[in-house]
Amino acid sequence: MKFFSKQVIIILSIIATGFLLPSCKTTKATTTSEKQLEKSLLWEISGPGVKSPSYLFGTIHIIPSKDYFLPNGAMSALDASKKVVFEIDLKEMTDMSAMMGMMNKIMMKDNKSLKDLMSEADYKLVGDHFQKMGLPIFMLERLKPMFLTVFASGDMDPSGMQNGSMKSYEMELMELAKNAGKETGGLETIDFQLSLFDAIPYEAQAKMLVDAIKGLTDTEGEGEFAKMTKMYISQDINAMIETISEEGSDVSGFEDKLLTERNKNWIPQIIEGAKTQSTFYAVGAGHLAGPNGVIQLLRKAGMKVTPVKK
Repeated sequence: MKFFSKQVIIILSIIATGFLLPSCKTTKATTTSEKQLEKSLLWEISGPGVKSPSYLFGTIHIIPSKDYFLPNGAMSALDASKKVVFEIDLKEMTDMSAMMGMMNKIMMKDNKSLKDLMSEADYKLVGDHFQKMGLPIFMLERLKPMFLTVFASGDMDPSGMQNGSMKSYEMELMELAKNAGKETGGLETIDFQLSLFDAIPYEAQAKMLVDAIKGLTDTEGEGEFAKMTKMYISQDINAMIETISEEGSDVSGFEDKLLTERNKNWIPQIIEGAKTQSTFYAVGAGHLAGPNGVIQLLRKAGMKVTPVKK
């Protein structure tokens, strides 16, 4: 339990995002035919009923500390905003009793175990991988495989949050908001994000986990996390969604629930919040681009969404 106590706040903020599911497939033809958006992580939201601009910022939930940056205009946008809203309200994580209850929700039901979901060879592969990370397989046996996929990459090793080699944009922005005395909120509840684990059958989750670990042994080029980090630094939100589209799909049929439906659910909340007060929305950058991305959906709803370059 000690292993998870500090990292659970990170896990709950990256469940079912484009970065957790790089193999999640949208329709490439539709994505590439859509007008390309400018390279920008920070966008200004204005429109009917909005008295002062709100902002949409794309995060990458975990990044090497050496690569962490805030784009031009981000601090000014934060300063101008009255409220900071994340995918989930990180304040919810301060209730330790609630956190302990959440831990039960990342366990598989019906006494299912990893061994039940994969071949003996794949089970050994997974066990050996996590053993090298200092996590014996008996500690992980009953965890939902999607949860483990978060930690499959060495780059995503949660110990990086403890030794300072990795940073979380959510935690950094939360600290800035807290220091400035700003109100914070969330577009989704923790319970809802945890329920997304159950949107994919355990067998499909297990395949994703095995494929993620096997991908680390591919000596051709760099890992997916490193590639995504480079795209993020260049603020190329189009390349991010195209990369998601180009990969094979282990979760075909579930991407609407994991990505598109969530984006659509956020739109009325973002619009109402922007009309109420200047708000800084921080969500995974994988949610921004594409025909069903937050930017295009806001525009279709009548809002003006423009990149911030100052």
